[in-house]
Amino acid sequence: MKKIIVITSGKGGVGKTTTAINLGAAMNYFGKDTVVIDANLSTPNVGIHLNSPEVPVNLNHVLSKKAEPFEAVYEHDSRLKIIPSSISVKELKKIKPDKLKNFKEDFKKLGEYIIVDSAAGLGEEAISAIQLADEIILVTNPEMPAITDALKTIKVAEEMKKPVRGIIITRVRKNKSEMQPEEVKAMLEVPIIGMIPEDLRIQESLSLKDALIHTHPKSKPARAYKEIAARIIDVYYDSSKEKPTIWEILIQKIKKN
Repeated sequence: MKKIIVITSGKGGVGKTTTAINLGAAMNYFGKDTVVIDANLSTPNVGIHLNSPEVPVNLNHVLSKKAEPFEAVYEHDSRLKIIPSSISVKELKKIKPDKLKNFKEDFKKLGEYIIVDSAAGLGEEAISAIQLADEIILVTNPEMPAITDALKTIKVAEEMKKPVRGIIITRVRKNKSEMQPEEVKAMLEVPIIGMIPEDLRIQESLSLKDALIHTHPKSKPARAYKEIAARIIDVYYDSSKEKPTIWEILIQKIKKN
C-alpha cells in the first residue's frame, strides 16, 4: 500500500531534513520506489543537500498549477527521486501552503513511499504538511526544549487525527546531560523507532551534497537509518553485517590524517 510519511519536528535544527533524506535513501537502498518531497517552502534544503538547488520545475510550480507533480520529480544517481522546492524568496510569496493537501493522490502515484520533509514547528507550512500525511514521524534531540516542542506537535497531530508512527532521536551522544530514552518515551507517550548517534560524517555527507547512506554506508548513523527504514517497510536487515572491518577503519583514519 502506498504511503505518505511526513517527517516533522517541534523546532528547527534537530536533523529533520537529514532524517527525511536518509530515510528515503535507505528505503531506496532496500529497493522501494521512494520520493522525497521538500514541503519546507520557507527554508527548503532537500535540493541543496542532494546537489539540486535550482531546477526548472519544482514544488512551487506544482502548487501554483503551472506544472504537474510528475514534472517536478528529479532522479538522483542512486535512483532516489526528489521534488525540490524553490529557494527564491519571490516565489515563496506566491505560494499558499494549504494547497499541498490537494495533491495527496497525485503524490501517491509517484512512488511506493512518499517522504515529506515538513517545515519545523506548528506554523501554516507545518500544519499543511501534517494534513497531507498518512502517518507522521517526529525528529527530536534528547534535550528538554526539543522534547517539549515535540510533545506540542504530537498533541496537534492527535487533534488532526493523524497517526504518529514514532520518534527518531538524533544527535545522541550518550552522556549524562541528555535525556535518556526511557524519559523521552514516558514524556511523549509514543514509541522511539530509532536513535541516530552524533557523528561528524553526517556533516561530511552534507558537504558532499549527498545522503549519508551513499557517502558513508557503513557508518553508525547510516546503519541506524537503515534499521529504521527496514522496520517501516518491513524488510529484514542485519546492521552488524555492514560494520566496517578493522582494515577499513584503519584506512579511514589514515585518510583523515
